[in-house]
Amino acid sequence: MKTTADAQTPIGNSHAQARKRRARSPAYRAERARLAPYEALARNLIGYRIEHGLTQAQLAKRVGTSHSAISRIESGHHAASPETLRKLATALDMRLVIGFERGPKKAPKRDLVVFG
Repeated sequence: MKTTADAQTPIGNSHAQARKRRARSPAYRAERARLAPYEALARNLIGYRIEHGLTQAQLAKRVGTSHSAISRIESGHHAASPETLRKLATALDMRLVIGFERGPKKAPKRDLVVFG
């Protein structure tokens, strides 16, 4: 029995079918891997913004940028410059930590720089 998620829609494949087809694509998997850090940053930013009771527009004003810039970062599809990340950290009363990691993944050596 087909579920609603697997049912054929009038305009083509269901979301579930399309998702399965895309997941088989090496290009799709590579793009998902490339976007993973931006999506993680977006989830963190959204959580911290909500924790501080701020709208995107209010955060944008504190950072000195536009509402659309905050929206793009929170979409998880766009990179933010280190300077924008520093301003976001300051606006949320946090510190920005950036660094490099080397060596084996199980026991990496990290060189970090703290802003703020």
